[in-house]
Amino acid sequence: MSSKRKSEPTKRTLKRPKKRTDGDFESDFSDSSDGHDGANQNQPVEVLIPSEQFEPTVKLPPELLKTLDKEPGRLMIAGFVTWDLTGRRDTKNKVTKVRPNLYVFHRFTDEKYRLVMSGCAAAHSILINMDRKAMALGRNQFNQLGLPDTKSYEKPTLIPGLENVNVISAACGRNHTLFLTDTGTVYACGDNKSGQCGVGSNVPIVAKPTRINYQGPPIVKVGCGADFSMILDIKGNLHTFGLPEYGQLGHNTDGKYFQTNTKMSYHFEMSPKRIVLYIEKSKDGHVTPIDNVQIVDFSCGNNHTVAIDTQKRAYSWGFGGLGRLGHAEQKDEMVPRLIKLFDSQNRGVRSVYCGSSYSLAVNDIGVLFLFGQNKRTGEANMYPKPVQDLAGWNITSIGCSYTSIVISADDSLIAWGASPTFGELGLGDLQKSSTTPKEVTRLEGMKIPQVTMGYSHTLLLANTDHEPTREKYEKQPEFDVSD
Repeated sequence: MSSKRKSEPTKRTLKRPKKRTDGDFESDFSDSSDGHDGANQNQPVEVLIPSEQFEPTVKLPPELLKTLDKEPGRLMIAGFVTWDLTGRRDTKNKVTKVRPNLYVFHRFTDEKYRLVMSGCAAAHSILINMDRKAMALGRNQFNQLGLPDTKSYEKPTLIPGLENVNVISAACGRNHTLFLTDTGTVYACGDNKSGQCGVGSNVPIVAKPTRINYQGPPIVKVGCGADFSMILDIKGNLHTFGLPEYGQLGHNTDGKYFQTNTKMSYHFEMSPKRIVLYIEKSKDGHVTPIDNVQIVDFSCGNNHTVAIDTQKRAYSWGFGGLGRLGHAEQKDEMVPRLIKLFDSQNRGVRSVYCGSSYSLAVNDIGVLFLFGQNKRTGEANMYPKPVQDLAGWNITSIGCSYTSIVISADDSLIAWGASPTFGELGLGDLQKSSTTPKEVTRLEGMKIPQVTMGYSHTLLLANTDHEPTREKYEKQPEFDVSD
């Protein structure tokens, strides 16, 4: 990756963290500032590269853009929709209106969208309309919506800072957001205390969409963990930035150092840095580097990532608690490590999805595997295990939240997640949760090309060009936020 300048990552003083294996299940939706508030005030602020100094950009190849396009549809929503209270027992901020949970899917705006995106740690979502303009919905406490104030937005709202570009994808972290344009350029906004916006500065909040501090091959995919970010370039290289606490950046370090005997600090990455090492590890701990890895897809959980290469091999790294990395152990991995179960005939991986403390992978023949734990108690899958209840289903799209999973497959919607849930499964108010996959009968027969989940809400797109889908869509209740 070429760059106008190189800089040292930010150093910040922190309280010594406790090692967690189940700390994902916190009673509160903790903001990144809660755990990383001991900033070193003597750390110099880095200088942003002026946008005019970036190399000229051209549109991504049309054939590539076509593969990135997804089937559009009309918006539906379920789950917890009082954004200021999502995941919190209380809030210091004023709540504009407390709304009841939506235990079934509701029609929302009746507009057609190309894409909906959220994240397993997010209380906000990004939508891309038919004109390829980005719209935002949900919590905006850290300007993660890219909108000028910090109030929550109950309706999808155009982001003024991106009106002059065509947005083709987005990703949502806990309190920050990435946007990808059709030129392979990435913009970021929101909480930046850990450098997760990648703008080359330790400014605490990036209040409006700002081009990240990256010069290199065009970007084709963006992703966000809770407090870190990841981008994939057109040549198959991954670049990461933000919080390195569990090795989730893949740079062979957790970024920790002791400033004194009692104070621990982190080296945050404030600009994208390429991952250069992929490994295979034997049972006795012997490490073998894997050469010429080209990544084609990835997914980020709160503090871990799973990625696929051109040979359909899967790698995972970051926080290893509860088996979410699929290596039959709970060790954190500092660099991408090959998941051996998928490195055999008929076990190649075609898609991956990450929740807070679990991972999902669909192999070449359509079998869904789960590793980690998508419930708050009980045994975890320490290595990838097939989800037998979904054998034979043709999976279209998967949404992962804190503990819940919603899957679109064969003109059906399938959902499961252990209590407590908040309506994000859409099963109705009589059965709010399910420990096993269950069809959402109200939507049976509908074509649902896209599903995404936030911390405790679900958005989906219904293809109403399909007549049976349109008829059923129009019979669903409407979520009206005009009052």
